[in-house]
Amino acid sequence: MIRKYETKDLAQVMQIWLDTNIMAHPFISKNYWISNFEMVREILPKTEVYVYVVEGDVAGFIGIDDGYIAGIFISSEMQSKGIGKQLLEKAKELYSNLTLTVYQKNIKAIKFYQREHFVIKQVQVDENTGEIENSMIWNR
Repeated sequence: MIRKYETKDLAQVMQIWLDTNIMAHPFISKNYWISNFEMVREILPKTEVYVYVVEGDVAGFIGIDDGYIAGIFISSEMQSKGIGKQLLEKAKELYSNLTLTVYQKNIKAIKFYQREHFVIKQVQVDENTGEIENSMIWNR
């Protein structure tokens, strides 16, 4: 079930955020994610977040900022079960245009977004990590 984020979800959401970033981005230092944890924990409740709940627990979430997908994060044990696709469908219901950035080395994520009809708009360097990333866009 997908629902809007609630304050009680914060601990689970942040654990998924940290674990997923470390797992999906082995080319970025684990300390980078740890050092950004508190900042994300502070700003996350102020953004548009939808959670996917399974048996009362958060299995994943999507963060959206005015049509920009800040990220889709799914707990490791719940990946490849269609949850990310369902969260993305929720975003597509809400917005006629969506954008996002994804690291070029995160091939699994790029293939996922391309299957969902996102196209690469430009290639740039993430100033925070020095990694190359793709800016992608989807239009209804």
